[in-house]
Amino acid sequence: MALQLDGETRIFLIVGDPIAQVKSPGNLSRILAERGANALVIPAHVAAVDFDAFMRSVALMRNLDGIVVTVPHKAAALAWCGAASDRAKGAGAANILCRQADGRWWGDHTDGKGYMDGIAARGFEPAGKRALLIGAGGAGSAIAYEILARGAGWLGVHDIDAARRDALVDRLAARFPGRVGPAGRDPRGFDLIANASPLGMRAGDPLPVEADLLSPGQFVADAVTKPEITPLIEAARATGCATMPGSGMFDAQSGLLVSLLLSGARREG
Repeated sequence: MALQLDGETRIFLIVGDPIAQVKSPGNLSRILAERGANALVIPAHVAAVDFDAFMRSVALMRNLDGIVVTVPHKAAALAWCGAASDRAKGAGAANILCRQADGRWWGDHTDGKGYMDGIAARGFEPAGKRALLIGAGGAGSAIAYEILARGAGWLGVHDIDAARRDALVDRLAARFPGRVGPAGRDPRGFDLIANASPLGMRAGDPLPVEADLLSPGQFVADAVTKPEITPLIEAARATGCATMPGSGMFDAQSGLLVSLLLSGARREG
């Protein structure tokens, strides 16, 4: 089915700052059309200081059924939810808001599921294994929750912001006692090394981990989608590690996001 745009088109927004780098609007709009929906996903560039005003204003759009949320608004988005999934609550953030039948927002967080589904498609499962996560922001929080929910024996979390790292560790420890704690950049002793930080997005960024300490048999994953092959993934492949670039997460997450967007307006409380 071709993309439509008329008075009956349902609108979904994707909000972030910056927004120019996102690839989702065209891809999600295409999947919506393939599923027979007269709907479009439109980017919205909104600064963090304006997010609450944005949310108050878009609530007035009666043809707006959902919002995909990206950096830096994921934690703030959860506060606007009248209800939320366990994944979103566990992450302390939401990356998708679906309008319920009563007009309130229901929130979910698909970053972790998309990330780990992408890893699973490449043959790695975290159950009983040790994982190192770099980045405790919105995406990292969701990925951390999903790693533990899928049975990892231990998760070490590293973030340059120690307070943010510790807040995530404390939140996860309440749900997964004895299986999570702070960690550094040394990847030795871990089966999975997962980058959820923006490191690698810009030329000259330092590597998220001490890549010279990687070893064959480890699985290295990245959330950064541009460049497609980050310096971390390049170093891991040169070492003989199995890998998942950011496109693996992006591809796995797209279908899930569309399913949630299409079901959101019919969700009852």
